[in-house]
Amino acid sequence: MNDDATMNAFLSRFVWIMRGKLMEGGGLDQIVEGGSATSRMGMGILVRICGKSDNWVVDEFGASDMFDQLVPTMPWNTVMDTMMKEIHARGKTMQDIEQVLKRAPVIPWVVPAIKAAHALGCDLKIVSDANLFFVETILEHSGIKDCFSEINTNPSYVDDEGKLRIRPYHDFDHKCNNPCPPNMCKGLVIERMQAASLAMEGNNNKKRMIYLGDGTGDFCPSLMLKEQDFVMPRKDFPVWKLMNENHQLIKAKIHGWTDGEELQHILLRIIKAITTIEEKQILSAVDHSKFQTIYSH
Repeated sequence: MNDDATMNAFLSRFVWIMRGKLMEGGGLDQIVEGGSATSRMGMGILVRICGKSDNWVVDEFGASDMFDQLVPTMPWNTVMDTMMKEIHARGKTMQDIEQVLKRAPVIPWVVPAIKAAHALGCDLKIVSDANLFFVETILEHSGIKDCFSEINTNPSYVDDEGKLRIRPYHDFDHKCNNPCPPNMCKGLVIERMQAASLAMEGNNNKKRMIYLGDGTGDFCPSLMLKEQDFVMPRKDFPVWKLMNENHQLIKAKIHGWTDGEELQHILLRIIKAITTIEEKQILSAVDHSKFQTIYSH
């Protein structure tokens, strides 16, 4: 990086810092326009915004008995596609399913945490074993769909009869040796994100990933994270147990959380720490550039 480029990077970062301090009293949402001290940080979000939406829909339509009978006999993704057929057979429409999803209870503090992270410049992405219709409906209703740049989940569509159909994200032969469901290996999704980031920035890639999750399927992507990354497993959930049993395999820094309030506190603390490190690196680069310029004269 030449002297002008280094100074421009410093100035753009400095402007953001000053805007942030001037606007602290106005809330995090107002910092969006000011550039971002975390512009180099990628963030993979997998957090239960509203509990498990699949179960919620099945329970609300009174189809739990059939659901419980099917779960031991076939993959989850196939179960949900079968359940959608049953729910429609009972006379329910897409609009009925949408209204049930909008009533799904949202975990307190999670939506504000997402909005805050987005306002601070994080690139938020979703990796979910639900399906696109469920995910988009809940995000839109919660007012946070625009916070996410990417949604990775099982595809869904409405067929010619007006029924919701759900398909697997990956073929059932993704050949992962970790406890991933056959329809989706989240580890492969993370690997693809990492490869894209590396291809874009090469050896200068300094993006950090913060991965939040709670299910068994979140163990595999946690193994893909690097030393500079962070993983936030939900305490006393399946992924927490797997990490405790295999902590030596995890390279990323582990920060557990219990509820939405603790999630928000830890997440914003990590972002702040990363921001502080990057600010120091840019200031150091500027100082080094000035020294070189003086020395060369």
